[in-house]
Amino acid sequence: MIQSACRFVTAAVLILTGSAALAAAPALKDARLAGAYSFQSGGWTYVHLEGTPEQIGFQHGYLLGPEIADALHVYKVEDEHTTKRDWQFFRDASQKMFWPHIDAEYQAELKGIAEGAQARGIKVDVWDIVALNGTMELAEYYVPWLDKQQHALNAPSIHAPGNCSAFIATGSYTKDGKIVIAHNNWSSYAEGSRWTIMFDIQPTHGYRILQDGVPGMITSNDDFGLNDAGIMITETTISRFEGWNEKGIPEFVRSRKALQYANSIDDYARTMIEGDNGGYANDWLVGDRKTGEIAYLELGLKHTPMWRSKDGYFVSSNFPRDASLIKDETDGWDANDLSASANARHARWEEEMKANKGQIDVEMAEKFLADHEDVFSHQQGADQRTLCGHVDTAKEGVPQWDMGPYNPFGAVQGKVTSSDLAAKMTMIAHAGHPCGEDFLAKPFLAAHPEYAWQAPILRDMKSGPWTQFSSDEKGGR
Repeated sequence: MIQSACRFVTAAVLILTGSAALAAAPALKDARLAGAYSFQSGGWTYVHLEGTPEQIGFQHGYLLGPEIADALHVYKVEDEHTTKRDWQFFRDASQKMFWPHIDAEYQAELKGIAEGAQARGIKVDVWDIVALNGTMELAEYYVPWLDKQQHALNAPSIHAPGNCSAFIATGSYTKDGKIVIAHNNWSSYAEGSRWTIMFDIQPTHGYRILQDGVPGMITSNDDFGLNDAGIMITETTISRFEGWNEKGIPEFVRSRKALQYANSIDDYARTMIEGDNGGYANDWLVGDRKTGEIAYLELGLKHTPMWRSKDGYFVSSNFPRDASLIKDETDGWDANDLSASANARHARWEEEMKANKGQIDVEMAEKFLADHEDVFSHQQGADQRTLCGHVDTAKEGVPQWDMGPYNPFGAVQGKVTSSDLAAKMTMIAHAGHPCGEDFLAKPFLAAHPEYAWQAPILRDMKSGPWTQFSSDEKGGR
């Protein structure tokens, strides 16, 4: 029996059943809260939002106000440390560069998040919320581009990182011939311990969405989600990608819009490509349960190739695939270096797909995400090259991503779904390392004082059970 703590909102009052993990929300009479609620299960906080953009935003900000303040603190500490720029820089970029290119629908939702959080007594404004949503784009793509444009002296070394391991399979590769898709999120452990929100979003316009996410963000951001039109998506970042378009549409807007409105693979790809700003450049895995077709979209600025299949698989682990994109849009990526995390995991994915052809299902996908086989060292044991990554065990770090030894970074949670589950708007998710190991902050910091700067934000990341979530779920299991 999974223990749950539930929070429900009616038009008149917010009703709480107690939860030690979440700050209690005071009662508030506001019609914008009608229908919204949240509960806890398996280490996740499930949040149901519905209505107009203004309502969805306000509900989001109100239900998760303290968690939004906490997430903002994490990204402020990280972004200021890595870029050597203060938070006002990110707020200014959000207002001047991002805001004019955000659809009115999402402007309203972002404003609503700020207003909802303010109603909880959180000191935040819309520019903080936009900067939070755009944190990866700004810190990891815009800043290194800007440093080069300005010939900045003593600029920090920042390269597009590697975040995540994923696959999608269909046809003769899966047990039932239908789609199976899975993903584990690689991020800093400070981020990952907060990346445990399951959003069920029922907008006035567009399709219903079920996605994981971060408090305060309108898109999944590690990008695992499905909609009730049958679209299933995930992605991993393109290592060492370079490029930026100041007049483009933020990636967090395009990815949210694509999942909310796409009815086909072509719809999804079109939305992601149109107005591309180069931020958070990813390899997208997309499936359509209506047709059984899957696709792999490599989303660069100059090159956007897409491969499709109704009988096959695509794997992704931060390696660029298209030769032209590698040449024109990455900073010296070596696809033959098996010591590199992305390439080693690529090789492991290929082994798993071929060895298990015809047998892949949800349960097997969960095992893949927990895998600790290092194909470079030929050893079992979690490290920077295993599908379930633990960079904090790696004395080499990950130089391709500017990560020093023993960086507290790796696989922080996992998700999996299938055509049959997606038809019921359902996914299965795991908080913490998919292998089941816990990360404990205090002994780590004692052993690695070089990461003391993370002490204000680094906390234990406990591993939870694989837990099923569905749209319209009310908790109480």
